[in-house]
Amino acid sequence: MFEERQPIYVNDAINRVMDYRKTGSIEYVDIEHCEGRYLAENIKADHNIPPFDRSPLDGFAVRSEDTKSASKDNPVILEVIETIGAGGVSSEKVKQGQATRVMTGTMMPEGCDAIVMFELASERQEENKSFIEIKRPFKSGDFVSFEGEETKKGDKLIKPGTKINAGTIAVLSTFGYKNVPVVKKPVIGIYATGTELLDVEEPLTPGKIRNSNAYMISSQVRKAGGEPRYFGKLIDDFDECYRAVKESLEKVDILITTGGVSVGDFDYLPEIYSKLGANVLFNKIAMRPGSVTTVAEKDGKLLFGLSGNPSACFVGFEMYARPWIKSYLLSELPYIETIRGTLDKDFPKPNPFTRFIRSKLHFKDGKVFASPVGMDKSQVVTSLAHSDCLVAVPGGTRGYKAGDDVDILLLNSEGSAVPFMDEKKKRKST
Repeated sequence: MFEERQPIYVNDAINRVMDYRKTGSIEYVDIEHCEGRYLAENIKADHNIPPFDRSPLDGFAVRSEDTKSASKDNPVILEVIETIGAGGVSSEKVKQGQATRVMTGTMMPEGCDAIVMFELASERQEENKSFIEIKRPFKSGDFVSFEGEETKKGDKLIKPGTKINAGTIAVLSTFGYKNVPVVKKPVIGIYATGTELLDVEEPLTPGKIRNSNAYMISSQVRKAGGEPRYFGKLIDDFDECYRAVKESLEKVDILITTGGVSVGDFDYLPEIYSKLGANVLFNKIAMRPGSVTTVAEKDGKLLFGLSGNPSACFVGFEMYARPWIKSYLLSELPYIETIRGTLDKDFPKPNPFTRFIRSKLHFKDGKVFASPVGMDKSQVVTSLAHSDCLVAVPGGTRGYKAGDDVDILLLNSEGSAVPFMDEKKKRKST
């Protein structure tokens, strides 16, 4: 039965989803397998860095007072009494008129308070002894890395919700985190609906299409930090669809279905939500593509009903499911980052709703530009392979021209703390 649906703003839809945000539990993974995961706890220093006063370069450890009178015309001569490699410790205290040859990372020898780099000293041998000639004075502390100057024991270094990368791993290993506390990945269930769908390896037959949405969504889930669990296809049979959705909902943190949320004879998801007793948060959004994107809630779990059209499905996930997953992982930047830039191609299509145009980002003369790619239809799939951003143009316009300023949503950015806001809602709020 046809149902009149009232569209809501994109921003309102995002906020309704995020009203049901959750945070994941902690698990520990080996440091060799933590890259790309999200930290669950503060990372703290278990010792001072540097752990002792040390030389940051190859040179000679000296007593600064011995160099006070050094000049080009009156060089100071010091005897080198010892050579210390990194990891070694001096065995002799440096006295007046003496120096110790040190390598990068060497603990400062007792009695020394400055380092003279090799390039600023001339070395020579006399009667089986080594001497250096210095032609400029050095102050106490010159070229010395002091204990605790980088960080002190107990300092909080990296916040929970940080995505682990190579730099993070360097810090984790420095402070002994063999087992890294991370947020357990949310399990994201996925169903593709439609009897017309073929598996990726099946040959095409009349009336059939290959199932691209399930694989696309699985990739998007992994990129967001979740664990996709593909349950398969739902055929156009209400009882079977209801049973499958009900059973799978118990095994996941959220459930995503693609297709079946419009108003066709075989679009069963709205009826399934009703039979489940789920609370429908919204069933129409003032956006293109993906206006029929629907989200319902059952016992605190969300069911995302995304469009069966690939581009609409893609946009629906990025705008609504991705922020929920990122928030679950404690990210402080769960939303797509939005920047201002310039449209560099005409987009004459009228827009009753906010339209998200698959686009390609580029830079010229220090400015940001975005070029629409491919056909702007919700069923188009090929443009997704060439898009790294979405250009958002507000509803109620008759199109845009090259040179117009627009909002650009960065698909590959780590994220933003602020959700996208529709242009009409911006105007109403100001």
